[in-house]
Amino acid sequence: MKFILGLKLGMSQIFDEKGRVTPVTLIEAGPCQVLQIKTKEKDGYEAVQIGFIPKKKHVKKAEKGKAFRYIREHRAGEAEQLKVGEKIDVSVFEEGKLVKVAGVSKGKGFQGAVKRWGFSGRNATHGVKHEQRTLGSVGVSDVERVFKGKKMPGHLGFERKTVRNLKIIKIDKENNLLAVKGAVPGPKGTLLEITQ
Repeated sequence: MKFILGLKLGMSQIFDEKGRVTPVTLIEAGPCQVLQIKTKEKDGYEAVQIGFIPKKKHVKKAEKGKAFRYIREHRAGEAEQLKVGEKIDVSVFEEGKLVKVAGVSKGKGFQGAVKRWGFSGRNATHGVKHEQRTLGSVGVSDVERVFKGKKMPGHLGFERKTVRNLKIIKIDKENNLLAVKGAVPGPKGTLLEITQ
């Protein structure tokens, strides 16, 4: 199973032999522990539950399965190959392969339509006063209501986003680091789900 949890450390750059620069995101990936294997007969679907970043264990909490800071499930058909208690680390990935990275994007609070949707705003001349970044007309005259899904001001960011086809540039097995080409969602410290 080529699935692991990680924390975004930040962005950097790597130079190749010809001196070309490649922007990369550094991810501290794993090690993760298999906590539970869900089967079609027992649970109705096949999945693997893994835990990442062990807590300072208290005996009662550890017995209840709350010994990890992050617990996530990955639906996979190859779940039978794994065993409960097995460790998953960056060695399951290979340099040069493509991965899919999912995380929660940066939250930017309440934003206007110009920033949130890229609206152009109104003219800066001819009697336009204090309205350069306003929304403009939002409704129609015959039904006299605002249609659902209208692009308007509102909360921007803090959504689950997935970036596909990111190339693994470098793997550091000793320090559990992945260097992935390009940017991934979220600020530093964001939990990421990496799937090949």
